[in-house]
Amino acid sequence: MNHPRLTSLTGPADRRVPALAAVWLLTRAAMLWLLAHNSLHLLGGGGVAREVWGLYGHWYGTLSRGAFPAHDPLWQYPPGAGPVLLSPALLPGLTYFQAFVALTVLTDAAVTVALTRAGTRPGRTLRGAALWTGGLPLLLHIPFARYDVQVTAFAVIALLTLPRSTRACGALAALGALVKVWPALVLIGTPKGRASRSAWISGAAAGAAALLLLTVSFDDPFAFLPQQGGRGVQIESLGGTVLGLATHAGWPGRARYQYGAMEFTGPYVAAVAQVSLALTALAFAALLLWRFRATAGRWTEATPYDAALAAVLLFTVTSRVISPQYMIWLLGLAAVCLTSRRTVQRPVAALVVAATAVSTVVYPTLYHQVITSTWTGCALMLLRNGLLATAAVLAFTRLWRSTGPSGPEVPPPASEPDLDSRRLPERAPSPA
Repeated sequence: MNHPRLTSLTGPADRRVPALAAVWLLTRAAMLWLLAHNSLHLLGGGGVAREVWGLYGHWYGTLSRGAFPAHDPLWQYPPGAGPVLLSPALLPGLTYFQAFVALTVLTDAAVTVALTRAGTRPGRTLRGAALWTGGLPLLLHIPFARYDVQVTAFAVIALLTLPRSTRACGALAALGALVKVWPALVLIGTPKGRASRSAWISGAAAGAAALLLLTVSFDDPFAFLPQQGGRGVQIESLGGTVLGLATHAGWPGRARYQYGAMEFTGPYVAAVAQVSLALTALAFAALLLWRFRATAGRWTEATPYDAALAAVLLFTVTSRVISPQYMIWLLGLAAVCLTSRRTVQRPVAALVVAATAVSTVVYPTLYHQVITSTWTGCALMLLRNGLLATAAVLAFTRLWRSTGPSGPEVPPPASEPDLDSRRLPERAPSPA
């Protein structure tokens, strides 16, 4: 006869996992169908898929010759992006586009499995896997035509690995940062003391070793820096929303395609870009202040997850660029938060899902309205960015309060001892 305690812990999860798998298969099939028919006007008129077979495929030719596309103004990514864009060579029987999509789908499946395994542990929940499974299709076919699923996988698996190996967490975060910078932010919430030192030292060592290897293997590894520094204010950013509304008050600027995105040009654009950079600096200072002020005794298993989501939200809303695929990052981190019953970011996760749904209306469905700054386009951007700004403020506020010096200290769960007081494993185990 089954033990009643064991049944209560495993039974419901065992029944939900097949349902999650079925939903994943159905939604991913629908996303692939949309990608195959992306030439439809409401699906972007072919523009979504063109990123892979046109731009990524072009860069693949340069990268395969051992060099980064140094003179291409569209190349704005750290050197770790090179191996990701070269990875379709692992499937030689397919075209570049087919291989890229296949690997992206496999990465999506790996993230889903990691979230599911984490959610079936005692004291955890499958809400995170459910959010990722049901939230990603809200972006239609975009996730399978960008490499942000791969980047998000580094961050998600790094966080899920943290309870078992701080070294693996740090190394994965550093490798992800070499691909697209932001995964480094997942280390902001590692527990104070030995755990943080272990994660940060491991991350620094792994990042330095990988960067050295890339520098030796490719020419012009830092070619992305001038292009990234020259970027302006993208029309979907918070600053872009302000400028879009300003056109209705007589501002003479206009949107133009440059640096791989639609950006505003005209008077005061440079000032708006500077304000965005200043806000990013303030967000970073606020995160450092939070970490300095936070009480170690109030750290829970969910605090690193909550901090990562808050940090990436703050950096997203203050950025000069908010592309649709950025929502993939936020969905992944929100999903990690929801694997823990002790997270304080459940309302934030709901706001992220709502913002993701609006993003799909913005791009690709009604993107022309946003480009031309019609009242409809401005209203959509005000709604989407308003949701993101609200989520960022709420996430940081709830993180601040949950770890503040007031209130009783929170002991670690009996099943998961404090990272600072136990012997750290020498090898990185399975992330889930």
